[in-house]
Amino acid sequence: MTGAPIRVLVADDQRTVRDGLTLLVGLIDGVEVVGAACDGVEAVELAQSERPDVVLMDLRMPRMEGAEATRHIRAELPDTQVLVLTTYADDESLFPALQAGARGYLTKDASAEEIEQAIQALVAGDTHLDPTVQQRLVAAVLETKPVPDVPAPSLPDDLTPRETEVLKLIASGLSNDEIAEALVVSQATVKTHVNRIFYKTGARDRAQAVRYAYQRGIA
Repeated sequence: MTGAPIRVLVADDQRTVRDGLTLLVGLIDGVEVVGAACDGVEAVELAQSERPDVVLMDLRMPRMEGAEATRHIRAELPDTQVLVLTTYADDESLFPALQAGARGYLTKDASAEEIEQAIQALVAGDTHLDPTVQQRLVAAVLETKPVPDVPAPSLPDDLTPRETEVLKLIASGLSNDEIAEALVVSQATVKTHVNRIFYKTGARDRAQAVRYAYQRGIA
């Protein structure tokens, strides 16, 4: 292995789960566990002191829940990414966590390989979402009429409603092929929309486009 290891902080209020995750993640090649927090407050404090690359964040925790801890960490440590690892994939858990700045979302039945892939993706600047979560986000996007949901003031870069819809799906972690399937259009059409989104928002890649979407309240 070359280069510094990926530094990971584990946050979960259940000791058995926390210890198991610490052991599992510590066995991943090129990854170092730098701390384990038992609640949201400790997660924020350890993140501030250890400055990990990735925080594995549970959501339902005492003192401070995972979404609020994520908000604090992302505001204070923009280079630290948050990967939610939780039992819950309902709207009340999912959307607050993503709005707080989480870039990954897995349920606790994820395999060690999936957790490793998610950590690697977040460090590379990508998103990583459980397939069930992706389906829920796509359903939420398609159920929402784009024009009323995204008023003109939130689109200073003159995005069209269709481009906004595509940007939402990019922020949901979908590939161009998956977006084409969801919108029932050709891959070439999706690629054209993506290129126009990049041009209008000044984004150089998908990660910057996702950041733009969250900053503008589009995602």
